[in-house]
Parts: sequence; structure tokens; C-alpha cells
Amino acid sequence: MTSSGKMLRAVLMSTFGLGIVGLSGPSFAATGEAAVSLPIEIVADYVHAVIEADREVYTKHVVERMQVKGVVVASENWEQKNTLPLPAQFLMESGRTMAKKGTGIQYRLISLWPINKHNAASSEFEKAGLGTVLTHPTKPYTGFVKEGGARYFQAVYPDLAITQACIGCHNAHPDSPKRDFKINDVMGAIVISIPVK
Repeated sequence: MTSSGKMLRAVLMSTFGLGIVGLSGPSFAATGEAAVSLPIEIVADYVHAVIEADREVYTKHVVERMQVKGVVVASENWEQKNTLPLPAQFLMESGRTMAKKGTGIQYRLISLWPINKHNAASSEFEKAGLGTVLTHPTKPYTGFVKEGGARYFQAVYPDLAITQACIGCHNAHPDSPKRDFKINDVMGAIVISIPVK
């Protein structure tokens, strides 16, 4: 097994709480290798990095590229208009898809100034996280919460305005409560929930 394969296996085991023997192939013990355990904060950072990379690629190499070439545009009503989803909608749709996978991991966008009211903070933890990343955008706000009898590690990461397209949409949208975003402003946050025992 390659070193990247071993790291992926370790991340999956740590993230999804799988037993060593439950994965396909021989267990670490059978191969003489030590089990690897990652702190939940690192697992959340990895999940966040994948979410951010996917959205950045989608924003820059799909949405912006297709719009500049006049091939197709992204719009808020993408399903009805047969257009591309906006980058924020892309993230929300992938979060809904992830929630259906049965891993227990969830993520979504939240904001103090949501265009869509469903994207407002839904708990005191999320409200505190939004306030914290607004004033300290260099690290996530993290902690453990209980929801419906289950325990989760939650991390609230700042969601920065990285492209002019995102800023233009929020600043011009008729339902936007804030219309003066600039590049690198905190527009909201990505909240990631990971089940823990």
C-alpha cells in the first residue's frame, strides 16, 4: 500500500469511526504497522480543505470560465432556468448529497447576512462561531455539541469573498441584507459537523 493510500485509510478510519479490521484488505496489525489516530480537529481541517478546493475549482474553472466564454451562466434559479448553480448553491447541494451518504458528516454555509434565510445560524454554537470568525478569520471556531442525542464535533470556518463574481452577486441581490462586501471579507462561514462517540 502506498503512503498516500495509508494516509487515506487513516483519515477514513478516524473520520468515520471504522474499526481497523473492518476495512477492506489486511488490518494494520496483520501487516505489522501501527494504527494511526488523528485528532478530530485535523480531520475537520482535511474535510474543509476538500470542500474549499472543490468550490474554488468549480468557481474559477467552471462558472467563471463558462460565463466569460458565453457558453452558460450560473444563476440563482439554476434548476428552472437550465443554468449552472451558483458556487454557494454548489456547496449547499454537495452538502445535502454528503448528508445522504450515511457517514454522519454534514456541512453547510451559514451567514450573519444570508440571502436565503435557511442559511442563518441555527444554534447558539453557530451564532458564536460566526461572531468569532468575523473578528478572527484565521482559524475555525470549534467545539463539541449534542444534537438529537448524538454528539458532534463542529467547526465553523470563515467563508471569504474570493472572487468578484461572489461579491457582485451578494452586493447586487435584492434580498441581501449587506451590500458592501469586498475581496477577502468574511461573508459567512462553512460549518462542518462530524459525529463522535
